[in-house]
Amino acid sequence: MANILWGRAAELTAIREMIGKAPERGGTLVFRGGAGIGKSALLKAAEADAAGMRVIHLEGVQAEFRIPFAALHTLATALGDPGLAGPHGDVFQISVPLLAKLAETAAARPLLLLIDDAQWLDGPSWEALAFIARRVTADPVLILMTMRDGEEADARLAGRGLTELRLEPLTEADSSAMLSAHAPDLSVRLRERVLAEAAGNPLGLLELATVARAGDDGLPPAALPLTTRLERAFSAAVVELPAPTRAVLLVAALDEHDALAEILGAATTLAGAPVTVADVDPAIAAGLLATTAGSGYRLRFRHPLVRSAVRQSATLAQRQRGHAALAEVAVDPDRVLWHRALASTSIDEQLADELAGLAGRMRPSLTAAQLWEHAGRLTAAPAQRATRLANAAITAMDNGDSRTAVRLLADIEPQDLPTAARIRLGLAREWIADTGWTGAMRLPGYIDLAEQLRQAGNHEHALSLFGQISPRFYWSNPDPGLRATAVEVLERLDVDDAHQALHTAALGMIAPIERGAVAVERMRALVGRADLDAHHLYMLGTSASGVGALKEATTFAASAVAVLREERLVTWLAQSLINQAWTAAQLGDTVLALTAAAEAQVLATDTQQRQYVMSAILVRAQAEALRGNGEMARTLAEQGEQALLSIGAHTMLAQARTAQGIDALADGRYSEAVDILDTVFDTADVAFHPYIRVFLIAHLAEAAMHSGRPEVARRRIEDLAPVAAVMRSPYLDVALICAGALLAADEEAEEALAGALAHDLTAWPFERARLQLTYGTWLRRRRPAQARPLLRNAAGTLEALGTRPWADRANSELRASGETRRRQDENIDQLTPQELQVARLVAEGLTNREIAARLFLSPRTVGTHLYRIYPKVGISTRAELAGFMARLDQE
Repeated sequence: MANILWGRAAELTAIREMIGKAPERGGTLVFRGGAGIGKSALLKAAEADAAGMRVIHLEGVQAEFRIPFAALHTLATALGDPGLAGPHGDVFQISVPLLAKLAETAAARPLLLLIDDAQWLDGPSWEALAFIARRVTADPVLILMTMRDGEEADARLAGRGLTELRLEPLTEADSSAMLSAHAPDLSVRLRERVLAEAAGNPLGLLELATVARAGDDGLPPAALPLTTRLERAFSAAVVELPAPTRAVLLVAALDEHDALAEILGAATTLAGAPVTVADVDPAIAAGLLATTAGSGYRLRFRHPLVRSAVRQSATLAQRQRGHAALAEVAVDPDRVLWHRALASTSIDEQLADELAGLAGRMRPSLTAAQLWEHAGRLTAAPAQRATRLANAAITAMDNGDSRTAVRLLADIEPQDLPTAARIRLGLAREWIADTGWTGAMRLPGYIDLAEQLRQAGNHEHALSLFGQISPRFYWSNPDPGLRATAVEVLERLDVDDAHQALHTAALGMIAPIERGAVAVERMRALVGRADLDAHHLYMLGTSASGVGALKEATTFAASAVAVLREERLVTWLAQSLINQAWTAAQLGDTVLALTAAAEAQVLATDTQQRQYVMSAILVRAQAEALRGNGEMARTLAEQGEQALLSIGAHTMLAQARTAQGIDALADGRYSEAVDILDTVFDTADVAFHPYIRVFLIAHLAEAAMHSGRPEVARRRIEDLAPVAAVMRSPYLDVALICAGALLAADEEAEEALAGALAHDLTAWPFERARLQLTYGTWLRRRRPAQARPLLRNAAGTLEALGTRPWADRANSELRASGETRRRQDENIDQLTPQELQVARLVAEGLTNREIAARLFLSPRTVGTHLYRIYPKVGISTRAELAGFMARLDQE
């Protein structure tokens, strides 16, 4: 073992440091490099050093790359609970209980999980393990994995945040020393050739030195790549084995499971004669296979190159016969169907229909995407083939697998698709395939197609199409005529009660002004409906926030998030959290806005939803601006702005301007705030947005009041007055009342501010507190005693919301009035977004295990967060934390 670790002192030190800390904390480390560079040897060295730890092995093999959940099944079995990795569960439904099981196992004895060749793990297993790997720091769980360099490794590690150590080729001195130790009898000529061929690759040095002993002719040809030469060297050992043993190797290389009984059964079918355990012995003796005991005997390859060599050296016909043999002996009907599919490369309509039927019965998961794809490959009819491949691409996209979606998109001819699938695929190409933002360009064609569907009597598909394109209407700012046409077609659809929610949501997003009043009325009637599914709740929440029905939006968003958490649908959960965060930000609730947006960003990254990562970043920017964290707000806003500009989504720049303008307002740069915020109202500016301006009018009025430029805000109030009369947006109605009072002339200020506060602003705490602060400031200069209650109430509310700059101003004015008040939120400012989230859930009475399940963490991680929270807020118990959070909410 020591020979192959020449030149790896730094890597061994990193491993030993992690193992030394294992009783207290966990972590993940990825070793990257080319084949044979010594990655697997480092895992063996780690196992040798892991005295007192429980060790579990996983191995990625190319043959199982498309076999869903293969690695997770192995891990769950090793943990003693095979049921954790059900055959067709959602990735994240499996990830959370596996994380909890790992933490539970490690609580008794630190755990070392060794994952070799992770680039060949099946997709769902990789997503789950990457999800887990980022969340084990608080548990005594160490994850060491190796990944072979290549596009697959690059794509899998991009943006994951996992610590990587790249293994470089050995230096000339280390290579020479290693070769001398392993093959001291080589001639000078052979030694030089081996050193040149191996080029610092440790496994190459060992293997080539072995074959070099046969003479110069025994060396692989120089023209072949090193990894190919090594795989051929392994294949040579296979060729000399007896035929029954070769059958065992081929079946084992193709099987997604490693059960010895199943492998022997399939090998018997493949060989046409009985194959027994005795036929496995030659492969074990040759160092190709090993057996392990557990829940039945199992076979595993000693090195991934062996498995790869066996598969690659087999002909296509041999691999097909191997899959056919596995289909005969497998017990699970779905696995039987899968191997039948892999045994076929020609058109097979019946098999394709069975695969499509299985995919249709399953939840929209990555496994379903693979089934749809294979069904498409076996289908002859162009329209049906394209539809199935489109289903595969869309399902992969919904589950965050953008690379698979991009690959499939290239194989689909859009003209072969039915209308609804064509529309969704077109939108997917923009977001996933980086084809650029088309804005309103394609909307006329979409509306024409919707009308064709309506005329053909296919009202449900037409409504589904409108649901898909309605966000584009909201964000692309099409001309009024196009919007009117879309509304006309939408309102002519026959919609039953079951589809009323989607129709209402689409109407509110397509025409927030023209049909806002109708949409709000219908949304209020839909609140509390028990038959709304997660998708309807999400769509209603998004539409309600868009029209300014923030009370209803808050309810819909909370319900959607709760249902999606319960169902572990993490892709949609990320989107719903963004809607929840955006709604909270407009209400000034920075704690909820920040925690929901931060969680959404993590989950959107986990599921590779790049567009939603960008949206989460911009909501975080607004929340940080409201909290007075200017540097962070500006950094996030710039990051989001650059992303928007890179795809040409200029109409969405209003989101970046919102954060930038609020940051200037919070920081007292009032004239700058006016200039930035006013761009969203200016129809000639690239950042103009007809709906986002609704949520900025009060901010603009406050900035204009302080900067001595009230005419700017008054002009925008005049622009919005007719909009409000038609839209009947609850938020806009309140915002205009508040903005008008803030801009009142000095001699009219008292009457205007008192009149505004006389309205019922219970549902609008930030706007009420802003008015109280302004009115209290005006009174403090004239009648200080009357100012104090207003300033005291304003300070308490603004502190509870987390809008620190406004709370500081209220406290400063209160001190100037002759009253001193201790800030209630000063300690909570020190908490991170996830610590804030944990603290809020503690206040709701949830246990650590319940919090862990909700946030996709381990209970130990929750405990670690609490350990850090207590000293930050100056308390020592869970009950005190709950009381502390409750007092903030009551302010």
